[in-house]
This record gives sequence, C-alpha cells and structure tokens, in this order.
Amino acid sequence: MGMGIEKGTDVKQNFKDFFSNLTPAALGTGLVAALFSIMGPGLIVMNAAKTGNLPIEHAVSWLFIIYVAGGMFTLFLSFRYRLPIVVAYSIPGAILVGNALNHITLNEAVGAFIVSGLVVTVLGFSGVVKRVIEHIPLPVMLGMIAGVLLSFGIKAIQAVVEAPAVAGSAFAVFFLLMAMKGLSKKFPPILGAVIVGGIVATALGQTNWGAIEPALAQPLFVMPHFSMQAILELSLPLIILIVGVQNMQAVGVLYATGYKPPINAMFTLPGVGTIVNSLFGGHPTVIAGPSTAMVSSDASGEDKNLRFVASAVDGIIWICFGMVASIVIAISSAVPAQLLSVLGGLAIFAVFISTFAGAFNGKFKNGAMVAFLIAISNVTVFSVGSAFWALLVGFVVSLLLDRDDYKKTAAEKGEADESKKAVTA
Repeated sequence: MGMGIEKGTDVKQNFKDFFSNLTPAALGTGLVAALFSIMGPGLIVMNAAKTGNLPIEHAVSWLFIIYVAGGMFTLFLSFRYRLPIVVAYSIPGAILVGNALNHITLNEAVGAFIVSGLVVTVLGFSGVVKRVIEHIPLPVMLGMIAGVLLSFGIKAIQAVVEAPAVAGSAFAVFFLLMAMKGLSKKFPPILGAVIVGGIVATALGQTNWGAIEPALAQPLFVMPHFSMQAILELSLPLIILIVGVQNMQAVGVLYATGYKPPINAMFTLPGVGTIVNSLFGGHPTVIAGPSTAMVSSDASGEDKNLRFVASAVDGIIWICFGMVASIVIAISSAVPAQLLSVLGGLAIFAVFISTFAGAFNGKFKNGAMVAFLIAISNVTVFSVGSAFWALLVGFVVSLLLDRDDYKKTAAEKGEADESKKAVTA
C-alpha cells in the first residue's frame, strides 16, 4: 500500500452538486448529525474543562477550535472524496484530559496532544493503518460497529419511556412517515421527527430558547510544554483512542453502508487536526463514527453518491457553532436530553439494519459475535475502551474458529485476481 493520502474526486464538480442538491433529506440529516454532536458532547467537553479547573476563556477556546477545525476537515473530506465523512473530536479523550488536568498543566497536556498528533499522522500517511485494516475481516469490524451503535438504539427506546410526549411523538412521526413511502422520499422522516419533537417540547414548556445568547468566541494560543509524565499518561491512550477505536468505527460504518473509505486520509487528517487543535488548547481530532453513520444512511437521501451533501451541511453548522462556542452549553440545556437521544437513535436506524446484516449474514460469524458482545459490554481495560478490545479479540477468535472462512476468502480472491488477469490479457 502506497504512502500519502488517496487521490480525490473532482472538487469543482462536487461543489456544483452540493449547491444543486441541498434537499430536505440532506439538510435535515446534516442538522441532526451536527446537533447530536454539538449538544451532549459539547457539555462533556465543558465538564472536562471544569474538572481540570480551566478558566472560562480557555474552555471557550477549547470548544472553538474543536468545532471550527472539525467543520473544516469535514468539508475537506466531503468535497475531496465525495463521501459522507464527519470529522469531530474524541469524547472519551475529553474525559481523560479533564481528569489529567487535575495534576498536569494545560501546557503539558498540549505537548502530549502534539505528540499524539504526530504519531497518528505518520501512521496514517505511511499506509501502515491501511495494511492492518485490510487484514481484519469485515464482519468482525461490523460486529464491533453493531455493538457500539446498539447503545444509541437502546437510549432512543429508554428516552421514549422517560419522556413519552416529547420523545414518543418524535419516534411515532418517524415511523409513520417511513410507512408513507411516497411522502418519505420527498420529506425525510428524521426531519419530521425533529420538527414535531421540537414543537411538542416547546408547547409543554420543556425548552428554554431564551437562555441562548450568541457571542463570538476568542481563540487563545497555548504554548506547549513537553513533559514525560503527560506524554506517558495522555499520548499513548489518545493514540489508541484515535487509531484503534474511533477512526476504526467510522471506517466500519462506511464499509457497512457500501462505501470505499480513503483510509490513509481518514487516519492522516485527524493527526494533523490534533496538532491544529492543540495549539489553541483543544484535544484530539477523530473521524466521528455515530455522525458518519447518520449522514451515510438512507436518511440523507436515496442517491448514495450525493450523501456527501449531508456531511458538508454538518461541517458548515459545526464551523458556525465554533464561532459562537459559548452557545453550546445554552443549547444543551435548552431542549430535553430525551429528544436528542431519540433523534440520535432514529437517524441511524437504516445503518443498524445494514450493519447487523453484514456482521452476521455470511462468513466470520464467530469473530463478529465476540466483537459485538465485547463492544456492547462497554468495558475499559488498561484505560482502553471496549471498541479496541472488540476488534482485537474478535480478530483473534476469527483466526481460531473461522479458519475455513479465511480459506474460502483467499480462494475467492485468487479467482477474482485470475479473472482480472484474463480480462486484461
């Protein structure tokens, strides 16, 4: 596998297609994916800043850079590759950093972020990650994704029980619109769920729109300081989170929805993004699995070749929110949490189906099932989350129990290569 990021598509044409295909489906799904990533996760980052006793101006700078950089990298990948890919930031990474800031300085944390970013950039650019991924059976990867996504489905159901009026109305409207085949092609069910849920929440007095006061964010440069303690405590777990867990989820999601992801680019750019974020006190960039799942699903439109429009919409909204970073907390508290949970689960409904089908409908079922179970467990071992262990143990189990499937795959690959040679001869 070659070094460097993959060659892209015709960016000029993609821009033209973006402006001529801003459909309700693309706009609605892009908005849901953005809101889903902005509201709850934004609160987690602010909590991490609070845990680390950061002044409010540093917390706002942190939010500013992770949203603006995430949005810009999302636009880059969407338009360069014409693929629905969302770049975000590591949520578990924010929690890890918040705890570490109790005993290391922000400057030391920034030094550790830069080290993480450099290592991830080299791993992605060199093609090493691509070679590793190509040896992991796709059903094992999809089993891990199914386990990770399952929690979003469970939270959606729990939200309906906890808030039957607000979440229940959004849930009901989504499936009613899905049942109306003709209408759902023109008016996306997820957009109907957003509108009805928002109206019901407002009517019941469960929203607080008046608390939102936009103000432009002020990014602050943070001088890095390289300390061995911070590098050992933060850099290694962050590298594993970026490479082995979060980016891998997004790659699996794209495979599950029938795309061919530009793996080198998807691992190189988060490394560069991590370095950019760090200079303004922001923590590592990742490719967002759940948001990528939302924008790559049928909810973004029937034409798979145009779903990049939804991810680009997501990126634009991210940049806008980054510019007014302080608004994030206000919006997080302005709508009921259950509404966000149900919308997040409904937005990836079609991805659930394709992921489960891909994981358990063919070869490597043993490895896929083990990966699924470990991912569901949400265990943390040696400070590393379940998605990484799901991939690792699922792969090992496949090597032990799915040997016949490896032989069949190798034979099929050999036949395909012979066919190609015959065609080109």
